[in-house]
Amino acid sequence: MEIIVNGKRETIRPCSLAQFIEDKGLKPGGVVVEHNRKIVRQPEWDAIQLQDDDTLELLSFVGGG
Repeated sequence: MEIIVNGKRETIRPCSLAQFIEDKGLKPGGVVVEHNRKIVRQPEWDAIQLQDDDTLELLSFVGGG
C-alpha cells in the first residue's frame, strides 16, 4: 500500500501506526505524529491501521547544545 510521509509517497506493508514508527526506527517518546491532519497521541497509535493514501507528518526531537 502507499502512504504519504512528510510530503513523499512511500510503499509500506499493511500495519498500525505504532508498527510503522517501529519499522522506521523512531523512538516513540521523541516523535510527534500527525495522521490525516490530526495530531495523534502515542497511546492511540496501536489502534490506527494505516490505509492507502493516508498522510503522515512526523516530527522528531533532537537534543543538542
